[in-house]
This record gives sequence, structure tokens and C-alpha cells, in this order.
Amino acid sequence: MSHQDPTSLTPPNRHHQDLRVVLDWLLEHADFTAVGFRSTWTWTPRSLTVAALLWAWSAEETLTARFTAARTIAHATLGLDTLTAATSQAFLKLLRAWTAALAVVLIAAWRGRMQDERADRFQVAGFAVFGVDGSRLELPRTASNQAGFAPKAARRAAKPKKSPAQRRRGDRAASARAKKANSPQMWLTVMWHVGTGLPWDWRAGPSDSSARDHLLQMIAALPPQALVTADAGFVGYDSWKALWDSGRDLLIRVGANVRLLRNLGYAREQDGLVYLWPDRAAAQQQPPLVLRLVVARGGRHPVYLVTSVLEAKVLSDRQIIEIYALRWGVELFYRHFQQTFGRRKLRSHCGANAEVEATWSLLGLWSLCLHGQVELSYDGIAPSQVSVAGLLRAYQGSMKADRSVPAPGESLWEQLSVAVIDGYTRRNKASRDYPRKKREPVIGAPKIRAATKVEIELAQQIKHNQRPRLSA
Repeated sequence: MSHQDPTSLTPPNRHHQDLRVVLDWLLEHADFTAVGFRSTWTWTPRSLTVAALLWAWSAEETLTARFTAARTIAHATLGLDTLTAATSQAFLKLLRAWTAALAVVLIAAWRGRMQDERADRFQVAGFAVFGVDGSRLELPRTASNQAGFAPKAARRAAKPKKSPAQRRRGDRAASARAKKANSPQMWLTVMWHVGTGLPWDWRAGPSDSSARDHLLQMIAALPPQALVTADAGFVGYDSWKALWDSGRDLLIRVGANVRLLRNLGYAREQDGLVYLWPDRAAAQQQPPLVLRLVVARGGRHPVYLVTSVLEAKVLSDRQIIEIYALRWGVELFYRHFQQTFGRRKLRSHCGANAEVEATWSLLGLWSLCLHGQVELSYDGIAPSQVSVAGLLRAYQGSMKADRSVPAPGESLWEQLSVAVIDGYTRRNKASRDYPRKKREPVIGAPKIRAATKVEIELAQQIKHNQRPRLSA
């Protein structure tokens, strides 16, 4: 990579010294002054953060083995005392106490770097666009994880008894299915930055958590005039109005479960103008949400999108469709996180440790992707062409390397330079009609009707009492 000269930056060119250069870069703007470690502790906020990132990057199968690998490199690169967190239990105890504070510092630093180092990618069509989606992470079936992450009904219910028929048959298959169904899972909702493909924020909770509630919690962390795009699972007056009131915009897919009004007269009428105004909101004298409906055609079924950006000169129909198509990248992020990074099932048997593991796993993937993107951008590589698997091979290879001096082609910088998706054009498999092929349910069209006279009069009354935001 032309801008990096490993021999001048890290003489001699050792694997662990290369990792130290990366970690120094990642923590360059991290302000730990508010993290109040005692002066007598052998750990500092920075050294604990470095060890935790290395712990998250490690390719070892168990948490204990990851800690051993991280501690070895931390000793070599940071000169930690040999008594510093000599056991994984002591290390995890510190992380349980300080992960929240350290995460705040890192998230602030890396958001700033995204806006500075990736300024050319931070906006799409004039907006800082964020996709939001949720997924579940599997957890070991322990009492602690069950208590912390199983659905409320499962946490309250007593252990189910087998029926006489099951006892007679000894139906092991049914027992295995029941065990799997009752296994605890963590619900994870990620706010994903579309321009860079990097995470911005997230919330985790029990498997029956509400993704829309998580969205409400993350709105305040969005930059001003951001645009949030999501699928039909994020339909709801309360969350949309919260975005609306915060000055951010939305672009959401809607289906048959959504009822919209037209010709309400609350805003200046124009083609495509619709209103979301549930009966409950109207009864509470809350204003209707003024939206623009755009229909994307060309696939198997039309896709119905609504946005709070009313003016086509600000955001055209074509741009709206293109932005929603980019939202698919959040699902790709989950695939990288769960499959490529190996976090489909977390390893922690303790519920509190599971939250720590999830947080540092997200921070770990974010950090290596951020650094890798910036490094490769000097060679003109776009974020969409960066190979997450290649980045993992580079960083994890440097952690596991036995040689103190890399052989040709083995250094971190050389491995990063080839962490690029190949240019091979693969065949479109969408037309293959396999019987096992998963078919997504048809969402259908939203139900749109003309406003009644009573609704129009009530809307005018609310409009007289409140001055709504009518456009972006």
C-alpha cells in the first residue's frame, strides 16, 4: 500500500508491532479522561481497551483462549505487568464494570473518524443515510442466559412437563425441538451507516425485544438531518413521529398492514402526498404525519415506500428507490458479523458476560473494518469492494503469526492490500426455481382511502393549534 511504509513505521517489522500501529491509530482520538480508573490499578483505560479489542479480534474458539492470545500480545506491545489480569475471570470482571464507559469513548472517536476520514462517503444524495434492522444471536442454554434473554413468557413459565405419549414413545426428536425452541437468544438491533457500511449504534436485549423501541433509543445519537431507512417491520406512528420531531427524516417500506389517508388538507396537496394518522393519534389530538408515497416497480411485486422528504427536488423518486435498495447492506453486515466473524452463537454462559461479549464483538468488527477501509481508500478501493474476510485474515494472521519477522507477503500491510473482493461476475441465481428456495412473503399494498369530512375538520383544528413540519 503506497502510503504505508512498514519498515519506516515499525522497525523491525514484527507482526505485533504492526498491530500496535493499528491500535494506536484506532485510539488516537479516544478521550479516556472521564473513565475513572484508580491510580493504583495495573490496568489503564487504554490498556484494557487494547486488550479487549485484541480479545474480540482473536480467532480462538473459546473466550479463555481469546483472552490468552490477547494478553500475550498486550504484554508484547504495551509492556503490561505480568500480574495484570492474569486470569480470564479477572479480565471479564473488569469488562463487566467498565465496558459501558469505554464503549462511549470508542463510539464517539470512531464516529468522528467516519465523518472525517470517510467524508466522501458520509452522505448519500445529500443525506447521512442509516439503515436499521434487527437479528437474533444464539446463546448457550444456561440458567443465567435463560433468565436474562429468554422471552418474558418463557422466563415466567415453569418447566414444561412431557405428555404421557411423549414419555411412552421416548420421542427424542420432539424433545430436541423443544429444547432448541426454548434456547435463549439475544435480540440485536443495529443502526448501520449506508455510505460506509459501518455500524453507528446498536441496542441489545431479550429475544422478544422491540426493534422499534430500540430505534427510539438510538434517534438522539443520529447526526442532524439524517435519514433513516428500514423495512416494513419498523412501521409505527410513535417511532415515525419521534424521528419527525427530532428533525430527522425517514424512508420506510409499507405494506397491507398500514392505513394511509389522502386529501386530508393538512398540507398543500400534491401527487403522491399521503398521511399516516391512526385513530388513536387522532383521538389524542396528535397531528397527522405528512408523507410522500413512491412505488418502485420492476421486480416480482411493487414495493411501496413512504418518506418524510416531500419535495422531489430535494430527493427524487429515483434516489428514494436507490437509497432503499442500499438498505440491503445492513443484512450483509449481519452476515459478516454472524458468519464471517463467527458471532452467530456467543460463547458466554453468564448473561452479563454475554452482553460484554456482544458489545466488544461489535466494536471489534467496527474497528477492523474502519481501519481497513481507510487503509484501502488510499489505493482507491471503495467500501463495497473491501473484503471483510480478507481483513479478518490480515489482523488475525498477525495475532497468530509464529515468525517474529513476516515472510514476504505475510505482513499485516501486505495482507490488507489484498483484502479486496474479486471482480468476478457471478450468475444471477434468482431465477433458479429450487423447491427448497425460500420465498419472502408478499407484503402487499398499503390501504389508502380518502379522508372523511370529520377527519378533515379535526385536522384543520389541530393545524390551527400546532404548526407542523411540512418538509425536509
